[in-house]
Amino acid sequence: MDVNTAPRPALSRVAMKAEMLDAETERALAIAWRDNRDEAALHRLTTAYMRLAISVAARFKRYGAPMNDLIQEAGLGLMKAADKFDPDRGVRFSTYAVWWIRASVQDYVMRNWSLVRTGSTSSQKSLFFNMRRVQAQVEREATAEGETLDRATLYQRIATELGVSVNDVAMMDGRLGGSDFSLNAQQSAEDEGREWIDALEDDGPQAEQTVSQDLDNAQLREWLVGALSKLSERERFIVAERKLRDDPRTLECLGTELGLSKERVRQLEAAAFQKMRKNLEARSHEVQNLLA
Repeated sequence: MDVNTAPRPALSRVAMKAEMLDAETERALAIAWRDNRDEAALHRLTTAYMRLAISVAARFKRYGAPMNDLIQEAGLGLMKAADKFDPDRGVRFSTYAVWWIRASVQDYVMRNWSLVRTGSTSSQKSLFFNMRRVQAQVEREATAEGETLDRATLYQRIATELGVSVNDVAMMDGRLGGSDFSLNAQQSAEDEGREWIDALEDDGPQAEQTVSQDLDNAQLREWLVGALSKLSERERFIVAERKLRDDPRTLECLGTELGLSKERVRQLEAAAFQKMRKNLEARSHEVQNLLA
């Protein structure tokens, strides 16, 4: 069975022994990592919430990216959340982490959507993940009022709704046009009127916000921290500075600090990511063998 297409209930059965953290333990681990850079505490914290990362990653399978890659990006988002989390704010880590995880996966999806780079500004991201939903809403409202919209008016209303420019709307419509279809189309003739728009993620509370109540992911506990542990100290430093900061440092800046050329830092970064990918793929094969 291909781990990319394995049903999530099967993966859940594999992960029967994962630890479930109570609020007090979670806070203690977060403090140990924040104040003492205790890697054991970081490992335990991120392991407990790896299924949360997988849950979020699974919501983006419809964009065509390999599930293993989505999980890897979700894991990086989880690590960044752990690095930025402030346990003194009185917020559960899962509530905080889900936004970092989703942002990391969204950025990956946008980077790999097509040969033509879609972009990663806030307006482009908002358009990429919301344009079709808003377009369907605007068109339904116009139809209900007996109004026929030309393309210019449609773009203007979408732009107003999302707070972006009309030019950005027109550009994104062109980029998405080759792979999208009407959200009001029926999924199948047997679905009795069920439309694709009904399958969109609800903006309300989602399953990932409560997934911490039943985390049971023993087999996946070393996926991320284990991958990082295989890197050299210099590679871990480069990954942290390039991926785990709010304001990632440039290759040139890191090169100056490390006494290396910009190109050499880029090579080290690429090598580090390749090592992490191989480690995660090896973990995937372990799960695949368990499911076979």
